[in-house]
Amino acid sequence: MSAPVHVERADDERLSDFAGLRYPERRMHLEVSGGFYVGEGTLVVERMISLGAPIRAVATTPAVHERHRDALDRVDAPVYVLERAMLNELVGFDLHRGIVASATRPMIPDVTEVLADPQVRTVLALEGLNDFENLGSIMRSAAALGADAVLLCPQCADPFYRRCVRVSMGHVLALRLGRLPAWPEAATMLHAAGFVSCALTPNGTTELTAAFDGIERIALLLGAEGPGLSVPALETADRRVAIEMANDVDSLNVAVAAAIALHAAIAR
Repeated sequence: MSAPVHVERADDERLSDFAGLRYPERRMHLEVSGGFYVGEGTLVVERMISLGAPIRAVATTPAVHERHRDALDRVDAPVYVLERAMLNELVGFDLHRGIVASATRPMIPDVTEVLADPQVRTVLALEGLNDFENLGSIMRSAAALGADAVLLCPQCADPFYRRCVRVSMGHVLALRLGRLPAWPEAATMLHAAGFVSCALTPNGTTELTAAFDGIERIALLLGAEGPGLSVPALETADRRVAIEMANDVDSLNVAVAAAIALHAAIAR
């Protein structure tokens, strides 16, 4: 724990973890290569603190610091306090939540370790999920509904990018993650570990209400918004599962579909 550090300039080099947050491509390269990530907003930062994330720095306004002093006093890293206009200049947009924190980036292990754990029975296997909001929403649902792990293919977006962490309300930081290879190799690994792969698709031949009966280990496969799952993912799936819908609606947002299917799988 250390005393707050009052900063007078947005270009202070001590604040470099937070400079130009509005530029996603540059930020993703900087954060991945630098081995850190950024959390935004009081709920996310407090969750980072409560989870014991290895925080590098915090930047906040005087008002937010005062309201959350008890939590910020537990941070064993510099807490920089600067006026709101200066904080906005630093990050490059109106940061109305008034606080950001950086922390050492967690490693995402190879999927082999996750699949070998007998306690892992229900997983989400994501292919090409490259929208940060959808990915963050899926992470929040996975935490809320009790998924044992979320598995990401090489084309998935960075789960620790700021927008994903924010939409997940920080819950991505507490989830068990694994890194899958691309399909069809991913399917081979899932099947070898005893998982029944259930591909969520509007053209599924098995209705959700009957999809998971008698299955011990389930991998729910979900693809990106729009294109959905690839041909190799669909062709290697054990079951193609559709969510029953009314009023001629042809599909759901992928994050909504993930939550509905996961709820059914967990309740089996």
